[in-house]
Amino acid sequence: MTPTTPPHSSIDVSEIQRFSKISSQWWDENGPFKPLHQLNPARIQYIRDCLAAHFQRNSKESFPLKGLSILDIGCGGGLVAEPLTRLGAQITGIDASKEAIEVAAAHAALMELPIDYQCISAEELVTQKKTYDVVLALEIVEHVADVPGFLSTCTELIKPQGALILTTLNRTWKSYAFAIIGAEYIMRLLPVGTHDWNKFLSPAELASYLRPLGFSFMNLRGLSYNLFKNKWHISSDLDVNYMGCATKD
Repeated sequence: MTPTTPPHSSIDVSEIQRFSKISSQWWDENGPFKPLHQLNPARIQYIRDCLAAHFQRNSKESFPLKGLSILDIGCGGGLVAEPLTRLGAQITGIDASKEAIEVAAAHAALMELPIDYQCISAEELVTQKKTYDVVLALEIVEHVADVPGFLSTCTELIKPQGALILTTLNRTWKSYAFAIIGAEYIMRLLPVGTHDWNKFLSPAELASYLRPLGFSFMNLRGLSYNLFKNKWHISSDLDVNYMGCATKD
């Protein structure tokens, strides 16, 4: 299927086609999305703790995100949407890939989780005047066609006093060595061509795009891999994978 791109959309059709081809394998923990499965516990911990702090919740409660409306842009097969739903959040997951949305919806139904999945662009939600307490853009800004335009759309979808959480890859020689050469060519953790190093963004670049929109980072943390434990953890190293929580100034 070739996705249609609405006017002024930040969607990169070639990227959507690439991920659509392997969408049936979203929930295969040893398949092409294995790195995301491995990243997930640390990502969920970061999201939970940041939102608990921002909305003055107790992160150790069973449902610390109860009642929060969260939009997961580029949700894929629902790897993040499902655990956040279990933490009490009301999740809307959107993706330009019809195949990914079908996989996500089928898996959520199997797990009996009430997640609203839609094959729609973020720009279309803006035209519908939708807003959410939180917008997630995880591992997506390095794949969009227009980063400033995409971030502008994200901020338009956030309610007053809400938050934007981004995760992406820094553009450093270390990220080229680890995320491109290591992950794609040597260890074969990702299909070759998954990432374009030139599309990676530094935290300073992201901050510069957010500043004119009235948003700034309240928190920036890295994601680091422990080879001996075969586990990702939250760290202070922003050289490769990093995460940020931005709020309205």
